[in-house]
Amino acid sequence: MTDRFDVVIAGAGPAGAQCARDLAGRDYDVLVLETEPEADFPRQSNKSTGGTFPSMMASFGVPDDVVMHFTDEVVLESPNNHFDRAQPGAVLEFADFKRFLVADSRERGAQYRFDTRATAPIVEDGEAVGVRYNGDEEVYADIVVDATGPAAPLAKELGVSDLERERQAIGVEYEFEGVDLDADGYADLTDTMMLRLDHDLAPGGYSWIFHTGGDTAKVGLCYIQNESHREHARDGMGIDDYLDYWLETDPRFESATQLEGKQHRGSAHIQPPGQLSTDGFMAIGDTVPTIDPLWGEGIHKGMKSARAAAVTADRALTQSPDTSAEQMQIYDELWHSEVAPKMRERLTMTELLYLAPNERYDQLMADLRSLDFDTLSDINGGDVLSWRKLIHLSDVPLIAKYARQKLGI
Repeated sequence: MTDRFDVVIAGAGPAGAQCARDLAGRDYDVLVLETEPEADFPRQSNKSTGGTFPSMMASFGVPDDVVMHFTDEVVLESPNNHFDRAQPGAVLEFADFKRFLVADSRERGAQYRFDTRATAPIVEDGEAVGVRYNGDEEVYADIVVDATGPAAPLAKELGVSDLERERQAIGVEYEFEGVDLDADGYADLTDTMMLRLDHDLAPGGYSWIFHTGGDTAKVGLCYIQNESHREHARDGMGIDDYLDYWLETDPRFESATQLEGKQHRGSAHIQPPGQLSTDGFMAIGDTVPTIDPLWGEGIHKGMKSARAAAVTADRALTQSPDTSAEQMQIYDELWHSEVAPKMRERLTMTELLYLAPNERYDQLMADLRSLDFDTLSDINGGDVLSWRKLIHLSDVPLIAKYARQKLGI
């Protein structure tokens, strides 16, 4: 007998498990294929800082018991300045969060096969009709969803993925106890998520301290290995060297001790997406660059992409099934309007931000303090007119440099 489902999803990360959760809740037969063994899940894929916002938890029914710590503010630091803003947040225990999504989707009827590596789509008459996994095993479905992240084995073969190596961000994070969250000369980081712009620590990227309760925190950094990184990087230093350097030179870590087994590594692509779907197929989460380019938040957007895919699948399979590329295009439209609106504008802001020198970061903190709440929200949303309020005459050479890079001059 043919092994067949309504929808097959490759990958049990937040996007894949949430898509299964939504579709199983609508009584579709859903199968999720996950590379990791169930007993270890998610040891290898426990790669996120877990920073998100209560709005995500409310929208997707995520329980408080997967939260390590609720925060009250977001703090931005530069080498010699800082800016803080009231913004409720939640630092998740990412492994618990992923296990909750799997368990809840199972309760709704989704099936999982762990220790199962999806290797290629099954294509008939130009349409994805299933997934080949673990060598020569096959499963068929009306709709196939790739939620495997940057590996994207299904999306790449179908010509949907266009992830570029030079736009890949890499990150590393440790968890510590004994962190001085209110050190002299620094912003008070109690109950905050902090991002630091400082090329000495993260050339062409940023570093962070997320308070996780008491004197504990998640501490890490990431950067894109692009022209900005190469300009500011030190010879011979890799990402672990930069994190070690920060830990050795910042007094907030003087008495800190790394928690055993609490080290996470990950990567994501910071670029505009290309094609997101084709006949019988959609790519969600980090399989396409769903991560927010400006602040690196990926959980909420990944969950939104999952829901947009579930809505599209529901429409395609209702009454007379239609899984044509034209029908799947609904997902693309929802992605650009609901998941990541103004993606290109935000990406431009990001590229300019990481190109700026450290002294400009100090000025940026002062500029942000001079703006009202509504303007800050508009800037964060990618509004170009509001963003111009942060531009100084002295920024003209920086903007010209950015333009030359974009034109390849």
